[in-house]
Formats: sequence, C-alpha cells, structure tokens
Amino acid sequence: MRKVIEEQMKFDEVDIAAIKFDPRERDEIPKLLMGLQYIYCTPDIRKQVFDILKGIVPEGVDTNNGRRGMDLWKILVMGTIRLNCNWDYDKLLNIVNEHRTIRLMLGHGMGDEDYRYPLQTLKDNVSLLTVKALDKINQVVIKEGHNLKKKGMKK
Repeated sequence: MRKVIEEQMKFDEVDIAAIKFDPRERDEIPKLLMGLQYIYCTPDIRKQVFDILKGIVPEGVDTNNGRRGMDLWKILVMGTIRLNCNWDYDKLLNIVNEHRTIRLMLGHGMGDEDYRYPLQTLKDNVSLLTVKALDKINQVVIKEGHNLKKKGMKK
C-alpha cells in the first residue's frame, strides 16, 4: 500500500504550507524546499505532480493492500534534494535524519524525532523517481513558471 501523501496530519505535525523560510538564505536547500512548498500549496499543480508520482509505483503493486510504503511526496522531496544537491545516498540519509526543516517538509513532527530512515529504504524508494518522471514534473513546473511570469507582466 502506497499513498501519495498522508492526508491526516498528526497532532504535532506542521502543515507544509506553514513552514517558514528566510528569503535571504543563499543555500540551495531552502530555495528548493520553497519550490516544493509551492507545488504542494497550489492545488492544480499539486494534482498534476501527484498524478505523475502515482505513475512511479512499480507495476503489480497493489496501492490499496499490504504493508505501507513510503509516501510518494517523501520520495519527491528526497529525490529532488538528492539530485539538486548532487548527493549520494549516504549524504541524503544524514540530511533527512538530521535537518529540521527537511524533516518538517517530509511530514515529521516533534514526536517523530527518534524516527530514522534506513539507508536501504532510501535507496529502494528514492530510486523510483526516474528521470522520465522528473522530466514530466519539470514540464509542469516550467509551464507554471511561465504562467506566473505572464501574470506578473499584466500588472
């Protein structure tokens, strides 16, 4: 069983839309997380991206039955960070287990601070985010960027 994202927030979980970033930050991680936050908070874009993510589930996997798999949103967040920052899985493992803001973006609250991702789980799940799927997501994001640019020019 695999979900795109857990719809029901936990008691101590922070809404992804409420995560705050310092706009003066020069590191690539906050900028990337702001982009992911925009995808998550824009219903039309989120639906398009989530539809693409549903396509990365291997054939023959029953998404409604069996042991719970990693949410597709988490795979998107981790995969995007890994590729954008050019990290190997060991570096990704350290960051997703230790970086507070990334853990919030992954849907972890204060009660999850002891939860640690195993390396093999990251390798097995993040590798599902293929170049083909990322290219489709990039096309959605680029199209939205062009639409935002057009709206800004009309003002």
